[in-house]
Amino acid sequence: MKQFTIIILLAGSFLKVASQNKIPDVTFNQTNSYYISNKAPLKPSSFIKLPVSAFKPKGYLLKFLQLQRDGLTGNLGKISAWLAKTDNAWLSPDGKGKWGWEEVPYWLKGYAHIGYLLNDQAMINESNFWINAVLNNQRADGDFGPVVLRSGKRDLWTNMPMLWCLQSYYEYSNDARVLSFMTKYFKWENALPDSMFLEDYWENSRGGDNMYSVYWLYNRTGEPWLLDFATKIDRNTANWRQKDNLPNWHNVNVVQSYREPATYYLQSHDKNDLEATYNDFKLVRTLYGQVPGGLFGSDENARKGYDDPRQAVETCGMVEQMTSDQLLLLFTGDALWADNCEDVAFNTFPAAFMPDYRSLRYLTAPNMVVSDSKNHAPGIANEGPFLMMNPFSSRCCQHNHSAGWAYYVANSWMATPDNGLAAQLYTEGDVTAKVGDGTTVTLQSKTHYPFEEGVTITVQSPRAVRFPVYLRIPGWCTKAAISVNGKAIAAKTTPGTYVSITREWKNGDVIKLQLPMQLQLRQWTHNKNSVSINYGPLTFSLLIKEAYKKQDSKTTAIWDSRWQQDADVSAWPSYEIFPASPWNYGLQLDANNLSRSFTIKKKPWPKDDDPFTNATAPIELIATGKLIPGWTIDPYGLCAVLPQSPVQGSGAAQQLTLVPMGGARLRISAFPVVK
Repeated sequence: MKQFTIIILLAGSFLKVASQNKIPDVTFNQTNSYYISNKAPLKPSSFIKLPVSAFKPKGYLLKFLQLQRDGLTGNLGKISAWLAKTDNAWLSPDGKGKWGWEEVPYWLKGYAHIGYLLNDQAMINESNFWINAVLNNQRADGDFGPVVLRSGKRDLWTNMPMLWCLQSYYEYSNDARVLSFMTKYFKWENALPDSMFLEDYWENSRGGDNMYSVYWLYNRTGEPWLLDFATKIDRNTANWRQKDNLPNWHNVNVVQSYREPATYYLQSHDKNDLEATYNDFKLVRTLYGQVPGGLFGSDENARKGYDDPRQAVETCGMVEQMTSDQLLLLFTGDALWADNCEDVAFNTFPAAFMPDYRSLRYLTAPNMVVSDSKNHAPGIANEGPFLMMNPFSSRCCQHNHSAGWAYYVANSWMATPDNGLAAQLYTEGDVTAKVGDGTTVTLQSKTHYPFEEGVTITVQSPRAVRFPVYLRIPGWCTKAAISVNGKAIAAKTTPGTYVSITREWKNGDVIKLQLPMQLQLRQWTHNKNSVSINYGPLTFSLLIKEAYKKQDSKTTAIWDSRWQQDADVSAWPSYEIFPASPWNYGLQLDANNLSRSFTIKKKPWPKDDDPFTNATAPIELIATGKLIPGWTIDPYGLCAVLPQSPVQGSGAAQQLTLVPMGGARLRISAFPVVK
């Protein structure tokens, strides 16, 4: 779907520049020569995933991966009972043991990725311990993993994330055992009658994860029976194709499973399957997602009448939404999914953790003015201390959070069918890959995006080589500009599209992408006419002074938490966070001239390379607002639901400071508007 092509002469070589909503259809007739993409009859790949070893992170994302390694992710093996190596069903040939559920693969898929990205041999060795145990303990019939029975039927959910761990390991190591292991397992699964296959709640909702692994194997072995098996998975998975409803409204099931029809679309070629995924994404946000931050309010399960921005989402939900966005980029080539991935990553995900990544909370909301160990049900759909920053709590999120930033880095660049590279998620770091005629090049990105507007990409190549570089133009950016070696490129930089630059690239060539940011007001008409304010991809929240209170992690943990006997609780404290300044403000706005309502204040880049805290944020907005005395803490201990805007404020107008939403552990991000 090429909109236009122009040819200009630059530095003695022809430069072809194209702009398109997706990778052009013409490239669908090509197959990347160096990286595995979809094999016929699957739909040709729009983008192709690069091996994790292609990436060398830098900047704040390198900092976050290091914090995770040194923090909770890297030490869960000493804390979590589910990762104990004694009586663990994942280490048992017969699949029996006290500890055996989703926790090991949830943790491992991120932990191993971080090890690969950091080239940390200790982490890689620990990952290999678990992976080798899985590979070596496959049973004679092909089954593997913990034997969990539900009403006499084998529950297969836990094996799905472990398959993803094996796929990442294969992409890193090329260990052929993985292919034979998965082939044998899928033959065992395929032999199960439909009445015994994907029957339980979790596995039934999340069958799309199993299907993706089948396609991954098919693309490497080409065995036709795998496609018949994928059809069986689709037939037995929950129906995510309903027009006005979903099979269930569990927040993680929704963000993880709505992509299932689009996954099967790769095989069916039925556009109704693809449209079903888009419809699910829109439906849940129409009903419960009239809030900033890229997600929706569901707590554990979305409930009718509970759609205020004080409703939260699991940290698992954040990770799985970002993962779905990245996969849908591969499937569709639609830049919408990169925009949503950034929205979640920048505005919701970082606030789920303490800045040192040594503890996290189960639930985080766009409007959240207390983070304590109390039970806030039924204000939120969970009974227990689900707002607490606790390293011992929240079994699923405690382990699954590790994949968030690791997968983000590993999908920041993708290969293209025409032997090029596509910049998807702008990060600081290097990507090394084969392009064009097979030359290995490194593209070095330097940027403080999303806090600054510029991205500089420097080409390192042993010789001149011709290949395309695709640059994503974010959906919010209306005046992007591109230059190569200091000369402007006359490309149409339409928001939400890709610009491709095809030329003979030489060592030292420099691409500069400018993404001018501007203030944007989002009005949530279906949520009391509240508003949120963006500057570029960043959403801003009221600066609330945060008072931290240290607590004992075991006494404030959720009821089903389990930890190892010798875990040092004193080394892993929990924290409650309380507001130490007023939070119940409405904004005064001139919606037609936002520069009259907000002043942009830029600050130095933080010395510790962590821009996601209130103290270190390199950008703030200065606004004006008034207190709303009737908007208070409600009987459930939460901020009361939003008042209808416009609302009457009290007293004189006050100057307010707004900070990036992602760094605010307490925040008001959806504001009432005062009269």
